[in-house]
Amino acid sequence: MSESTIHPNETTVPLMPCASLEETAAFYEMLGFEATYRQSRPYVYLAMRWSGFDLHFGPAPRGLDPSREESGGCLVMVDAVAPYHAAFVAAMRRAHGKVLSSGLPRITRFRPGASRFTIVDPSGNSIMFIQRDEPVELEYGGAKELAGLARALDNVRILREFKNDDLQAFRALKSAMRRHGAVAPVAERAVALVTLLDLAAGLGEPERPWLGDLRALELSAEDRRRVETELGHLPGLQEWLG
Repeated sequence: MSESTIHPNETTVPLMPCASLEETAAFYEMLGFEATYRQSRPYVYLAMRWSGFDLHFGPAPRGLDPSREESGGCLVMVDAVAPYHAAFVAAMRRAHGKVLSSGLPRITRFRPGASRFTIVDPSGNSIMFIQRDEPVELEYGGAKELAGLARALDNVRILREFKNDDLQAFRALKSAMRRHGAVAPVAERAVALVTLLDLAAGLGEPERPWLGDLRALELSAEDRRRVETELGHLPGLQEWLG
């Protein structure tokens, strides 16, 4: 068959490892997926469908450790990413009374204007939803026009939203606060402290002195507006600000 006789008609379906058929199926069904095929013998195979796309799961390789989150992955390109995040968050709240934002499984946080988020399933697979008009070339943190704590916050944004590495973001921001916090503008310090509190909550870390430091800041109305504009999507923001 020559290439000239092939007309675009392809559909690709990701096939990812499944460490537990029951846990994987239950997780995706909780999100609203439908199981279109399911078998446990002679080997594991699970097919899930939601809206216009399918995810398939097969046997996990020997020694797979889901906690390493290196199992498999899938990119889901969509016109507008925010409604997908809202739908999955609502499903989690209905099922669990809260958003699963740490550990396995989980959904990454989503700030207004973001162009992607990730669902990590019980087997350690990452399903990343990406907005189609996301810039081809992204500024991956540390923008040259920024300095000090502002530059560190830019790096933290990339670590969280594009690399899904909250632990490294947490470590980087703690270090940046030690180096630059004392001389940074008060609004930047507030943004950094709120971000540390949010990261600590997701990682199961103690709050340490950050809550006290945040409430000790003398925030002007303009400072507070900046914090709320940048971090208003965080559920704990108003409580932390006091």
